[in-house]
Amino acid sequence: MQSLTKFIKKIYSAKELDEIEFKLKCLGPDTKYNATTFCLYRLLTTILAFILTILIIDTGYIYAPFVAIGIYYLFYYLNITKKTAIRNNRLEHQALYFFEILTLTLESGRNLENALIVTCDNVDSEVSDLFKKALDDMKFGKSLIEALSDLKKTISSDIISNIILNIIQTNRFGNSILDTLYNEVDFLRQKELMRAKEQINKIPNKVSIISVLFIVPLILVLILGPYLIEFIS
Repeated sequence: MQSLTKFIKKIYSAKELDEIEFKLKCLGPDTKYNATTFCLYRLLTTILAFILTILIIDTGYIYAPFVAIGIYYLFYYLNITKKTAIRNNRLEHQALYFFEILTLTLESGRNLENALIVTCDNVDSEVSDLFKKALDDMKFGKSLIEALSDLKKTISSDIISNIILNIIQTNRFGNSILDTLYNEVDFLRQKELMRAKEQINKIPNKVSIISVLFIVPLILVLILGPYLIEFIS
């Protein structure tokens, strides 16, 4: 395994491996890769696709390089880009409820740390689990700002990262954190509203596709069926 790690480090620069490692961490604790294993599986999949293309297709030696390049980038897209986008959408959807509860808890007079504890105890979501992890880090000597800063590094969603950054800065400089959260919650509401409108606007296109694929052929069969039967008979 050490030899494979050295091999990967010769192919990829330290900067590339660090970037991949960061993006893998942003997928959450359930990711099955680290940067080294990800790059190794990526190379093995690409090589396998290259060999299979040569073996299966008569002129595979022509297409094999293009297939290999496509598989190389597709592996990254499916395992990082797509999964990151799905997770970001999920976190942003959950964030609205989490920060609404956090805002209400702060309005009751609690400080930020106590408000986070109460919110995490009463909200069951992935966003809540992330903040629970930050609160657990504080038990090992980290300050609230340090824990939130580390949390920010594990989230690739720009929206949630900006909210955490604003909370850190507000808490550090002693500004009103409630005003900050009011603005952030309003922004999340608008974001959710825009996402809902976007999904609604996609419905006519989906209906059109279904109509073309299923309903139109059925109508043609019903109209032309008797003529086809008469022609065959």
